[in-house]
Amino acid sequence: MTPSKGSTTAKRGSRTPDQQGAASPARDVQRTPAEHIEALSADPNFMTSLARGLAVIAAFTDRRRRPTIADLSRKTGIPRAAVRRCLYTLERLGYVDSEAYSFALLPKILSLGHAYLGSAPLAVSAQPFLDRVSDEINEACSLAVLERDDILYLARSVSSRILSVNLNVGSRLPAYCTSIGQVLLADLPDAELDAYMKRNKLVPYTDRTVVSQPQLRDVLEAVRRNGHAIADQEMEVGIRSIAVPVRDASGAVVAGMNVIAQASRMSIRDMRGKVLPHLQHAANELGSILPR
Repeated sequence: MTPSKGSTTAKRGSRTPDQQGAASPARDVQRTPAEHIEALSADPNFMTSLARGLAVIAAFTDRRRRPTIADLSRKTGIPRAAVRRCLYTLERLGYVDSEAYSFALLPKILSLGHAYLGSAPLAVSAQPFLDRVSDEINEACSLAVLERDDILYLARSVSSRILSVNLNVGSRLPAYCTSIGQVLLADLPDAELDAYMKRNKLVPYTDRTVVSQPQLRDVLEAVRRNGHAIADQEMEVGIRSIAVPVRDASGAVVAGMNVIAQASRMSIRDMRGKVLPHLQHAANELGSILPR
């Protein structure tokens, strides 16, 4: 799902006319990438080989080991022969490295993301506001959007204080146990939130992670009422975050902005009393300059 996708901008429980009908490709995650590509291949303008190559790139998500052709084929559903050709092409272009029948992405792959970030009005526009919040409270401030079922960080401003959590632009985290994720999930139409719940198993990252779907729905309802979310050590012990939605000029939610801090130096009361006003002010100012 792209930053301007309707699922983060539609009002809860409603759909605009252009959102009715077929499900968004980014949210149809019950299919394998190969099945989704096959469903689109009847379109004479659709380039199947390019789609397969992108699916193979997206399958490099395990940081613990280098995947093999068999691993990538199993994950994407794409035949091994096609995966091999994709990897051969990517290696010749300098995007992939091979060693002993296993593969890894090379730094050149970042140029694809940088092309987006360099031209994305949201990421570029947000940076001065993130910097200002970070300077005002001396904590890290970030902007993220909902991408499939995760949040994807588009911009960050890091303070001088050290955090154990290592987040960079392009990092992804589960939506249900992060403050930005909860802000963005709370804005989903009911049907899309129901689909999200069906697709995702809520696994505990800490003993504070909400893993009950009814409880998560209660949390999201409170986020809707309050206009902000606080994730108290749900993703990592000792880390708290608070997030607010960023709305464009039409009032549609296009992203979430948050502040992350060590729980030992930032109480929940301080987050609401000292951090929230800065976040809300920055999010409102950013939203006012964004196009509809």
